[in-house]
Amino acid sequence: MKPVDPVLDTDLSAYVDNQLDINRRIEVEAYLSENPVIAAQVMADLSLKGELRLALADQRSSVRPQTRDAARRLESALSRGLFVAAFRRAAAIVLLVGAGWVANAHFGPFGATQVIASVQPPPFVEEAVRAHQTAVLRETMPSQAEISAYDPADIRAATGIVMPEIPTDWKVIDVQVFPSAFGPSVEMAVAPAANEVLSLFAVRPGSFAVQKALPMGVGTTQSSYWQIGEVAYALVSSSRDAGDLNGMAEKLAASLY
Repeated sequence: MKPVDPVLDTDLSAYVDNQLDINRRIEVEAYLSENPVIAAQVMADLSLKGELRLALADQRSSVRPQTRDAARRLESALSRGLFVAAFRRAAAIVLLVGAGWVANAHFGPFGATQVIASVQPPPFVEEAVRAHQTAVLRETMPSQAEISAYDPADIRAATGIVMPEIPTDWKVIDVQVFPSAFGPSVEMAVAPAANEVLSLFAVRPGSFAVQKALPMGVGTTQSSYWQIGEVAYALVSSSRDAGDLNGMAEKLAASLY
């Protein structure tokens, strides 16, 4: 009887790719029948290749060409490195990305901009933007009286929020305590220059962190947010550029130390 050549990883890869002749395939299957652990790995790779092929076939009209090419490269890589778990995880990611593009094709583009989609701001930043929009609206309503009296000690006693030190050349236009998803929040309308209104928002978000000032664009509004301990802050503007606003936020944050 002709001796059977040892079954190597290359044989297993060729088996998954259906590239063995019938005699060698029978030998590999005999080997797998005696090695259930390896057989399970081979079956998992066969299943994954089937899912990839099905995804490429069913989603051909909707998935981006780049996604299909990545899936094909991944399928080939799976064959070369049969038991590498990283490829399996990557395959799952490719399938999820493909499904995302299918959903995008069927239901329309996502509402978030590219920047917002890549880095989601903390929820309190959205609260700060809404408070800023409310403050801008109040500016246009003569019936809405502004309260410029600002007592940081009174605010701290009532809300537990320590406010930054306002620069002496800034004018405090309005101070309001707003309800928020996190409890009471403080929204100050300040004017660092003539004909300009910024909003300084502060809230206790329910978590402890030390986060330096970071810029974030939300629609046409620029904001810069930071957190010191249990209080989070956001400086919001409809006119300042991101870099300038972030520099102002850094100075406000420094006054809290």
